[in-house]
Amino acid sequence: MNLNIALLAGDGIGPEVIDQAVKVCNAVASKFNHEISWKSALVGAAAIDAVGEPYPDETHAICEASDAVLFGAIGDPRFDNNPSAKVRPEQGLLKMRKALGLFANVRPTFTFPSLIDKSPLKRDRIEGTDLVIVRELTGGVYFGERGRLNEGETAFDTMTYHRFEIERIAKKGFEMALKRGKKLCCVDKANVLEASRLWRETVQRMEKDYPEVEVTYEFVDAVAMRLIQWPKGYDVIITANLFGDILTDEASVISGSMGLMPSSSLGEKIGLYEPIHGSYPQAAGKDIANPLATVLSAAMLFEDLNLAEEAEAIREVVNKSLAEGIVTEDLADGGKSYKTSEVGDWLANNL
Repeated sequence: MNLNIALLAGDGIGPEVIDQAVKVCNAVASKFNHEISWKSALVGAAAIDAVGEPYPDETHAICEASDAVLFGAIGDPRFDNNPSAKVRPEQGLLKMRKALGLFANVRPTFTFPSLIDKSPLKRDRIEGTDLVIVRELTGGVYFGERGRLNEGETAFDTMTYHRFEIERIAKKGFEMALKRGKKLCCVDKANVLEASRLWRETVQRMEKDYPEVEVTYEFVDAVAMRLIQWPKGYDVIITANLFGDILTDEASVISGSMGLMPSSSLGEKIGLYEPIHGSYPQAAGKDIANPLATVLSAAMLFEDLNLAEEAEAIREVVNKSLAEGIVTEDLADGGKSYKTSEVGDWLANNL
């Protein structure tokens, strides 16, 4: 099979972790007789520095012409510490999601047997956790009307949702639940927000089309608590943009390291695959960043392209690396640690 994959390394540790994922993907391609054509493109602060835009038209054209996008990270403290900056790296991510129609962010949360005790949560609470949060990406408060009033003394951001936006994210959630534990939880704040009441009403209308799926409705503040108390109680969660942004970061601590969790952003035509961690500028260029979340994101890429055996091969070699202690310093607990590049080499060689 011939695959065309856009490669957006981005900022900070992005290029380093992306390099390791490319090694692994190339090893998988060789093992299963595929050909991968990689096309690199600029995004984020790197793109601002080069052309003045965080998501250039050339990058968009490369993404649109690809089967999938493998993405590193966006962000640079030069912009974080400058409130008056007119152009920011994160604007590129929002623009990319909108332009590519990436409306569903899929973040799995699971535990690794060899790392179960590295989680800040008790073993009995988290062992066996296997849930997915599907976050709406292109609507809600991040894209609603915003502004300042009263000579800048009052600010507002508006949460706006259209029914079709909720229907398509719910459809993804229902379909995912059918392939998993057949449980779907719609997370909202319907006791307060009108937009949340539209979410709940829309999902209730869709229940009849998926009779095999058990559907529950919970308020976001309650879920924030229960995710820590009993994460094994959840299978598939669907929720709005802002709520999903918060809950997915909370859920990431269950595994024991943000450097382990992959994600995808899906639309009707193309998927983008990225680690959930940020650009981690403090570690950039030091060859110490954990590449496993990016590698596991590549596994999600293969799975979504109907290459399940290839995806499983990646997950198996990652589990093997963790079990054998081939890890970067964040997981070494003072023991022997390996460089980012060494972990990537080990994974590729063991495939």
